[in-house]
Amino acid sequence: MKPLLLLHGALGAENQFEPLLTLLPEQVPVYSFNLAGHGGAPFAEAPFTMSSFVEQLLQWLEEKKLGQVNVFGYSMGGYVALEAARQQPQHFAQIFTLATKFAWSPESAQHETAKLQPEVIQEKVPAFAEALRQRHAPQDWQELMRQTAQMMHQLGAQPLLTAETLGQIMVPVRVAVGDRDQMVTLEETIHAYRHFSNAQLQILPNTKHPLEQLHWPLLAQALTHFFTYA
Repeated sequence: MKPLLLLHGALGAENQFEPLLTLLPEQVPVYSFNLAGHGGAPFAEAPFTMSSFVEQLLQWLEEKKLGQVNVFGYSMGGYVALEAARQQPQHFAQIFTLATKFAWSPESAQHETAKLQPEVIQEKVPAFAEALRQRHAPQDWQELMRQTAQMMHQLGAQPLLTAETLGQIMVPVRVAVGDRDQMVTLEETIHAYRHFSNAQLQILPNTKHPLEQLHWPLLAQALTHFFTYA
């Protein structure tokens, strides 16, 4: 089987995928890395934007020389993978996204960034703040959150993935979403799915947005099925 690359979401890190690793077929080479500013990785000199993450992914693939890879992209990781595949499809065999938000607008960006206030989180949800501190040390999780909010506003003003650009992605895709996701709606996921040239749709039962609450065996089964039989 082709190598599998795992891409984390916004405010996430590659070590979040550890519960998945033992559930995947042993013969599959699995890779992951931290996007700039995440998981202790330094912030890049380039602006903190979705486009810069796409460039980072494409550069990583060039350096690793793995040939075509399969990708599982969670949330923002799926967005990054899809845009990268649109630009340079030769690197990608298949892409599986989960909980990737497609409906970006100034209004949706404002709604999402209202939740990204470091001072409020530090005061109201100290356990979450401590988890973020540990996940991203030695980088400043509060600065990461502020820059993530700015990135979301940029994405709301100028989305990379639109009805037109989704149709330009030739790589086989499975678009998955949890039926209880409070950030990504079924409607926006189905709308995006219908604009791909070659896509499947999967709705995971009893599944919310946070990766930590995911039923890992269910995801492993879905990934293995897609990358084996798609």
